[in-house]
Amino acid sequence: MNRSITQTPPAALDVPRVDEIRAQFPALERIHNNLTVAYFDGPGGTQVPRAVVEVMAEYLYHHNANTHWAYPTSEETDLAIETAREACADFLNASPREIAFGANMTTLTFHLARALAGGFAKGDEIVVTELDHHANVAPWRRIASERGLTVRTVKMVPQTGQLDWKVFEKSVTKRTKLIAIGAASNALGTINDLPRATALARSVGALVFVDAVHYVPHALVDVRQLDCDFLGMSAYKFYGPHIGVLFGKQQLLESIDFPKLTPAPDDAPENVETGTQNQEGMVGAGAAIDFLASLTHGASRRDMLEVVYEELHNRSAELVQHLWEGLRDIKGITLYGPPPTEPRTPTISFTVAGIKSTDVSRQLAQRGLFLSHGDFYAATVVDRLKLGPEGLVRAGCACYTTAEEIERLIEGVAEISKD
Repeated sequence: MNRSITQTPPAALDVPRVDEIRAQFPALERIHNNLTVAYFDGPGGTQVPRAVVEVMAEYLYHHNANTHWAYPTSEETDLAIETAREACADFLNASPREIAFGANMTTLTFHLARALAGGFAKGDEIVVTELDHHANVAPWRRIASERGLTVRTVKMVPQTGQLDWKVFEKSVTKRTKLIAIGAASNALGTINDLPRATALARSVGALVFVDAVHYVPHALVDVRQLDCDFLGMSAYKFYGPHIGVLFGKQQLLESIDFPKLTPAPDDAPENVETGTQNQEGMVGAGAAIDFLASLTHGASRRDMLEVVYEELHNRSAELVQHLWEGLRDIKGITLYGPPPTEPRTPTISFTVAGIKSTDVSRQLAQRGLFLSHGDFYAATVVDRLKLGPEGLVRAGCACYTTAEEIERLIEGVAEISKD
């Protein structure tokens, strides 16, 4: 967020200390092997604060019904869903009419791809990247095989974990109809230059789909400023339940022939949503955004989110810097992706020489440190790094991560590396 030097920045004290934030997460009370668990698996799914669960329980206990009927609990459900859309809209600086829900980002992307396919012709091209989660690759490859389209793949540079922009520029042609790009790599933490990708798309009249699943827990998105056409995210990556969210420009959503039942609504965003939705999940997604906003005070939810995200970014930047430097100094450790001096999320992946990633994760778990391992469905990244099926060990910082937990992780990896 840009400020002039005459403005007074919000005080960091306006956002609760990490111990106060942690008190809202019952999962953090878990003990394993007589040790308090440190959750570094946030990139695969964060823990959920009590307030989010309580809002979902309140809905299920007292308001549960199907939609659009003329009795109180149905009308309350309609209001709850609309309230959730409004929260997601504020989260992205969008309109509630541009927010659709679905089972998860992967399912929503397949659904969108199938719907868009009707407007593509044989020989049209789609651009994807090697850095992406396969949820933003497989749906586009699938419709390409069915419609006779060409998929061009932008390579990543293994040494830096970043995209090769010279290849990117050459991959965008007059036949390009869509660029599908991740905002950030869930495997390496790399943050991509979305304005540059969007400019390339606009230069040839192409659409832009952004996978922001790994990005939105760490950076506040403004879809108006970004000018993307579609963006997908998952609430369980930002302290909510397992549900996917799709942003699409309203005019586009209403112009696309989404597969749906004949009696189903034609207006966005309900024309995107097939069948009875996970209504408690919708409510929970909105509650997760309200949880983040509630960590400060402000004139609007968006204003509060801006303050919170800036402060949490500053905190996580310090943590990831310390983690990177601590792991870098351990013999036998190889770090992947850009260093903290480059644009990245607070997610670090590494390997330990001579030890499988599964075993590293298992041994760290015995020390009360929970980390994920493998390829994280970013299989092409692991292939390009020549790491084989074992892949990487991944550590991610969340709003509840402490400096003490970072120290525990560094010490744990150092002990394993010595064995």
